[in-house]
Amino acid sequence: MRTFLLAFTAFFSIVNPLSSAFIFFGATQGLEPKMRKQVSRWVAIYSFAIVAFSLYVGAYVLSFFGITLPVLRVAGGVIISMSGWRMLTAPDVTEQRRSEGPSALPAHVPASRLAFYPLTMPLTTGPGTISVAISIGANRPNGFGLGLLQFVGQTLLAAGLLSLLIFVSYRHSARLARAVGLTGTTIVVRLSAFLLFCIGIQIFWMGASELLSSLPIALPTTN
Repeated sequence: MRTFLLAFTAFFSIVNPLSSAFIFFGATQGLEPKMRKQVSRWVAIYSFAIVAFSLYVGAYVLSFFGITLPVLRVAGGVIISMSGWRMLTAPDVTEQRRSEGPSALPAHVPASRLAFYPLTMPLTTGPGTISVAISIGANRPNGFGLGLLQFVGQTLLAAGLLSLLIFVSYRHSARLARAVGLTGTTIVVRLSAFLLFCIGIQIFWMGASELLSSLPIALPTTN
């Protein structure tokens, strides 16, 4: 189950459903509880689809456009770091999302349409999650055999468990917000932003190290 643990840990660190639940509640507080439940279910479904697509098809898309994996890691690391930095330096991300929620999410829109943008993409499974999924998918075993079946099964299990946690956290986001309170919510968001910034730097450095190691080294010439 090494692949499952690697994939789930990476996805959970990027998505962090518990901290994202507070922002989700802030963006959907203008909705009825029944509607919020439906939206949370669709967010989980869309999140699973995005992660699965990135795992198994994302590498072929990169190959089609001639994008290498180290470049993707550098770009994804920059985006993740910028997102974490904005959350760290923002006055109050939760209050900002709460004020934007009712106007950005009208109640008459179907839950399936309401859940994709911006709640699923990029709030829940953004560029960071996609880049991590493509990185994991690019390391899958070659050929059709037991190794590939185990890889597919373990990564699907990781994506499914992540989607389940997203659904549970988002569905009960109102209870979490009331239990933690405004100060606790702000603390959780700030800590999550710092971790997100660190993860982005780590992903960036992994890609940059591979790019630097691939540079040709000029050997000294002798007379």
